[in-house]
Amino acid sequence: MSDLSRLFREEGPRVRAAVLRVVRDFDLAEEAMQDACVAALEQWPREGAPANPGAWLAATARNKAIDRLRRRSRTAPLDAAPEPAISPDEIEAAAVEDDRLRLIFTCCHPAIALEAQVALTLRTLCGLTTEEIARAFLVPVPTMAQRLVRAQRKILDAGIPYEVPEPGALPARLDAVLAVVYLIFNEGYAATEGRDLVRADLCDEAIRLGRLIDALLQGRAEVEGLLALMLLHDSRRAARVDAAGDLVLLEDQDRTRWDRGKILEGLVLVERALRRAPPGPHTLQAAIAGVHARATTASETDWREISILYALLARAAPSPVVEVNRAVAVAFAEGWEVGLRLLDRPDLRARVTSFLPYHAARADLLRRLGRRDEAAAAYRRALECAPNEAERRYLTRRLNG
Repeated sequence: MSDLSRLFREEGPRVRAAVLRVVRDFDLAEEAMQDACVAALEQWPREGAPANPGAWLAATARNKAIDRLRRRSRTAPLDAAPEPAISPDEIEAAAVEDDRLRLIFTCCHPAIALEAQVALTLRTLCGLTTEEIARAFLVPVPTMAQRLVRAQRKILDAGIPYEVPEPGALPARLDAVLAVVYLIFNEGYAATEGRDLVRADLCDEAIRLGRLIDALLQGRAEVEGLLALMLLHDSRRAARVDAAGDLVLLEDQDRTRWDRGKILEGLVLVERALRRAPPGPHTLQAAIAGVHARATTASETDWREISILYALLARAAPSPVVEVNRAVAVAFAEGWEVGLRLLDRPDLRARVTSFLPYHAARADLLRRLGRRDEAAAAYRRALECAPNEAERRYLTRRLNG
């Protein structure tokens, strides 16, 4: 990926959010951002890149949006259109107020269905394609496209304000907001497409948003649990890929490369969250990550405690993803055959036909059991579900190993 492509990808969400704050039109914001990228491709090679490319893109996109608005409304009075000019410094100052957090709370309005809230935020804030989001929700692309259009129209038609709501209205949106932040983190932790396994910009952004929400809603156990979960997972970032950028499994990672500062902060947060209230899904996942973080070697991992925590999580937030992870934990705690039997339950298999971690986990257990032909078939199925190149390289090595 070129430097410009990376810049556009990293700056896109902030630019889109900044323009949306002004024009309140999702499609227009997207078109304006693309106009700004085209302008950069034409202008920067000729004149040199600006000192602050992100601020330049945001200011240009805003002005492109205003140009488009004026072309659409040629008959409207001139003074009905927004003012045309804004400096990069003004855009940068506005960004300090955190357009992204405002956008999350706007998209996560209770008037919109929960899945649509999350999908719209992923599309707008993370720049994920409709195809990527459809894959994450295990639904057809046209279905997801319709959900996105309906959610955008709902925001416009209902006049939903582009703002962080008053404190009394925050709890009603909190579950969706936390879900969105965690999905942003997950997209950074294991990118669904591309060559790189990790998108550090998204991980950092999700943690930053988690800190903002924690400051906004102090004392909320699930907010602390989510922040702890992200910090504990992100503490392994440096050890998750090798020098070639290839995936290194948890049990093979050099744990001296784990970030002890993030681990310590995450453990403090999860212990505090566990004391505040009966543990919710984020706190339970953080507690699981905490067990891994405390083990100085893979062999010291307390898999029995992890399998118990997954059983609690399965009751608190049942899902096929949790069931797959629980089966793996049980396999390490009680034996490969026991874990494989859980993965091979017909009710679970029917729900995870295209879920990469399921097929990868099943292939791994079959390999450990010495059932080579079945393992190879499972690795081939996992490869069919793996758009990320780093994961494909790992699975190919296992298949050929």
